[in-house]
Amino acid sequence: MAEQIQNGQEMGKNPSHEDNLVALRRIEGQVRGVQGMIEDRKYCIDILNQIHAIKGALGRVEEKILEKHFQHCVTEAIKGTSEKEKQQKLDEILKLIHQTRRG
Repeated sequence: MAEQIQNGQEMGKNPSHEDNLVALRRIEGQVRGVQGMIEDRKYCIDILNQIHAIKGALGRVEEKILEKHFQHCVTEAIKGTSEKEKQQKLDEILKLIHQTRRG
């Protein structure tokens, strides 16, 4: 059976990010909590503190996925012989850096 291609990457070769699901479910619960706080008209600073905690947790998930991307996807491209794939990975990284700098 042929592997599906997504964003120039064979899906069967993408690393698993399932280890982040627990954290993402916790974040989902925190977001629901903030919704409840807003519905209950809780104090603004308490809501903002919860939002800050959510952003921090989401940032940690982002860091783990980015680290895995470098360790797996980028490393494989650099080790490979395809100059096109190497350039594609570098372009992806530069695009990501530009996106994060804009916020």
